Amino acid sequence: MKKMLVTGASGFLGRRIVDFYTGTYEVFAPAHEEMDITEADDTVSYFRKYQPDFAVHCAAMSDVGMCEKKPEQSWNINVTGSINIAKAAKEINGKCILCSSDQVYFAGLESEENAGVSQAHREDEELCPGNLYGREKLKAEQECLKVNPDCVLLRLSWMYDVKTEGQGEHGDFFRTLLSQMAGAEIIKYPVYDRRGITDVNEVVKNLEKTFELPGGVYNFGSPNEKNTYETVRQAFAYAGLDPGRLGKNEEAFCRNPRNLTMCQEKINKKGIYFLSTAEGIARNLTRALENLQIVSVSYASASS
Repeated sequence: MKKMLVTGASGFLGRRIVDFYTGTYEVFAPAHEEMDITEADDTVSYFRKYQPDFAVHCAAMSDVGMCEKKPEQSWNINVTGSINIAKAAKEINGKCILCSSDQVYFAGLESEENAGVSQAHREDEELCPGNLYGREKLKAEQECLKVNPDCVLLRLSWMYDVKTEGQGEHGDFFRTLLSQMAGAEIIKYPVYDRRGITDVNEVVKNLEKTFELPGGVYNFGSPNEKNTYETVRQAFAYAGLDPGRLGKNEEAFCRNPRNLTMCQEKINKKGIYFLSTAEGIARNLTRALENLQIVSVSYASASS
């Protein structure tokens, strides 16, 4: 049985990777006390001891606001920690998979001419992220490929799940939508925000296919061409739901329209595919409403 090391195993993605692949691989999920990724010697020592065939690096400080408040700490975790993982994996000839983010595509204030541009971003674009988290992720990508050209960098989109896996786990797009559907208020979504929103279970199941990829950067998540409001309306249509309670949020991002949509052409050529954001949400809505009759009844009565 081959060995898989997963960092950030207590987090949203890492926890699900460990649960899914335990049994298929011998999985190691070191806590901070066992391996401090910000310490190079500590990291390489752990890799030498356990000799993982695959290292999946999910650990990060991903709260954009917290990164701005604690820049030194976030840099140590998001950049230095990633470099240490990449170096340690290279030393033992292990394959290194690093989780990056679609935030590298958020360019900050855009000109009025570019505000409406909605083309999906490609991996080979020149980038200048508008927030610290995005800059850290981009720097980590660049430096990790320098020290370990075989690294696979996965630019992940916003992820959700249909269920809570850990105590204290924060809510997400899908579970928030379900709770709102159980009420009677108008459910509003931004019209100036475009991004892929991905079922985390698709990310987890596709992860194993990345172990054979050549080193480089890959967009890794659901494609989506529409703004968030249009996306949810389309998902409702696919699921056969009445969109009458959906409304437009025309304030969010209005001064700086955001486009984080990612082109999947590169990953598709490697045989890796994701449902579109609307298709994924619709599939999960259908399943959830079949299992949660109270939500289905409440929503039907509220929209009738």
